[in-house]
Amino acid sequence: MRVLTVIGNRPQFIKASAVSSRLRALGEEVTVHTGQHYDSELSQVFFDELELPPPEHLLGIGGGTNTAQTARMLAALEPLLADVRPDAVLVYGDTNSTLAGALAAVQAGIPVAHVEAGMRSFDRAMPEEVNRVVTDHLGALLLCPSQTAVDNLRRESVAGAVELVGDVMVDVAQLLQPAARARVESLAPYEVEPGGYLLATAHRAGNVDDPERLRLLADVLLALPLPVVLPLHPRTRARLEAAGLLEEVTAAAHVRLAPPLGYLDFTALLCNARAVVTDSGGVQKEAYLAGVPCVTMRPSTEWVETVEAGWNTLVDLDAERALAALERTPPGERPQLYGDGKAGERVAQAVRALAAGAPAPA
Repeated sequence: MRVLTVIGNRPQFIKASAVSSRLRALGEEVTVHTGQHYDSELSQVFFDELELPPPEHLLGIGGGTNTAQTARMLAALEPLLADVRPDAVLVYGDTNSTLAGALAAVQAGIPVAHVEAGMRSFDRAMPEEVNRVVTDHLGALLLCPSQTAVDNLRRESVAGAVELVGDVMVDVAQLLQPAARARVESLAPYEVEPGGYLLATAHRAGNVDDPERLRLLADVLLALPLPVVLPLHPRTRARLEAAGLLEEVTAAAHVRLAPPLGYLDFTALLCNARAVVTDSGGVQKEAYLAGVPCVTMRPSTEWVETVEAGWNTLVDLDAERALAALERTPPGERPQLYGDGKAGERVAQAVRALAAGAPAPA
């Protein structure tokens, strides 16, 4: 068995850490890092901390529009697939790397397995929604984190095989969150105490690339009632600076800017926060797994179960709604929505079965 895995950003590195070692115990895995997150603070640190095998191929494709970036990935992946001749291609999530990996594989006649299949925000204005929908309809094996995802794919009548495996992020959280929670020294640079601050992240193109929405985003951050630790994504920093808002946010006494953080430092801040304020899909789920209330600066989410369970509140970029959400008391229960922490093994076994039934093209 030879599987080619395509990854390119922080959430994919984390997810791959739950699968890669298990795949390599069953056969050969060749990893391609597209370079979608090319900053070392968003990339190499995750390979180091999560003990993820270094990628055999680094494409170095970062920056540019979604269309241009995806096109460059496709052009780079085509000859690589012809050279590696994998039995299957494995992709994660909903990024440009996901779509490019799936499309290049299908065009080469190689079956695609998609981890985190079936998630839907039902907002086609989000590039991520388009990527995940198209990938699911290209995939031969759709590996779902929840029953909601399975139901979504059934309604769409996808052609691929649908399997409920659970969420690989649960595997990672169960392994690393306890140690991260105890890592209180990660809080010291920001002069905050456990339970006495908010953790905020913002990077969605729909929030930071539109000047009017960027202003609203800044207003939400400035209105927050507790100290805020804000790891600043490079693109968000650039957009704030270009709009003349970075100095305003930086000058706020309650806002403590941080550089992009590795998994352990970020998870330490998340686990010890009073609440999380974010526009990230992955961070919403990480907050749920850590038992930390989440306020989501989007009008919709693919992680609808976290909202239904009462741990996540959608406020878009409305500061008043955000403040009201932060005053809510979280529910007394937190159901096991995304599996038992054994998703990585199920993914590896399912991908092996796919590869065994699909010999590499001649």
